Amino acid sequence: MTLNDLKKLGGFAYCATPYSKHPRGLRVAHFEACAVAGELIKNGVCVYSPIAHTHPIAEYAEIDPHDHSIWLPADKPMMDAAAALVVVQMDSWRVSYGIAEEIKHFRAAGKPIFYLDPETLEVSESELEGVG
Repeated sequence: MTLNDLKKLGGFAYCATPYSKHPRGLRVAHFEACAVAGELIKNGVCVYSPIAHTHPIAEYAEIDPHDHSIWLPADKPMMDAAAALVVVQMDSWRVSYGIAEEIKHFRAAGKPIFYLDPETLEVSESELEGVG
């Protein structure tokens, strides 16, 4: 599978990246989410990145960035509208509560889930071994 296959899905992909448990902190998590979303956009894949979108909102509006009771309901309409989930296999993605919840949501909705290696931009329909 390639990025071209993601472009053919129509609509947009929801781009899941680690945040609260990112080993280098929230600002680095935000930076990396923006960088990967930018690479996808440059490659013609329409994405919504909740971390790229909400980190500055949390910061400037003084909302607890760790409060899943705020952020998961805020992200739900975007998950509902997305054509697919792209899980970016960055450091700590496997221990991310938010990503686990997003995967559950997309599975329950019967929507496709793809896994992305952030360094190679290789796309897979299963978790890539040795990544993250």
